[in-house]
Amino acid sequence: MPDSNEVVETFAVVPPLAEPAQPPRVGLLLLLRTFVRLGLMTFGGSVQAWVHREVVDRLGWLDNKSFLSGLTVAQVLPGANPVNIALYVGLQLRGAIGAAVAVLGMIVPAFCMIMLLGFFYRSYGHLGAVHFVLLGLAAAGVGATLTMGVRVARRLPRDLLTPLIAVTVFVVVGVLHWPMVPVVVVAVPLSIALAYAHEKRKLRHEP
Repeated sequence: MPDSNEVVETFAVVPPLAEPAQPPRVGLLLLLRTFVRLGLMTFGGSVQAWVHREVVDRLGWLDNKSFLSGLTVAQVLPGANPVNIALYVGLQLRGAIGAAVAVLGMIVPAFCMIMLLGFFYRSYGHLGAVHFVLLGLAAAGVGATLTMGVRVARRLPRDLLTPLIAVTVFVVVGVLHWPMVPVVVVAVPLSIALAYAHEKRKLRHEP
């Protein structure tokens, strides 16, 4: 039988169980400053891409899975997507007060910028150069959104179900122009049921 020293050495080399990753403790001032900058710099459909770049890539406050969950909730819930995603990030990092701070940081500078741009557009909107600038901004927003989509899609599970659901929703909404609300009402519970059945089947086949 092993003596007591061997037993102690055996247990000493066993690493402790890893605790689940928790979101970092972020200061409210830093959270406000980050979303004020995002509210000033971002526009249109590029907001989610820039929030992903800041929160996931640069600051590491959330991982891709958590951000994708929040983006899904932001798309489904009523209201503006940038406000919803700011609320989600703030809620994950600092609770209700963090959600209020993040939403405030996103809304106030964006509102001031919209008022300022609206004044200039009312005065100079008849100029042809203004429309070219707006087209360039729209193209930049589309490019940033596609970049975020590709980067997130690369880290999704490698199975047939995930891209099948994504392509189906893209076709019926983006190509066929079906109304968003009925598509969401049908697609969300259907995708959840299919994902649940897929995971259950995987667990059944595991040894």
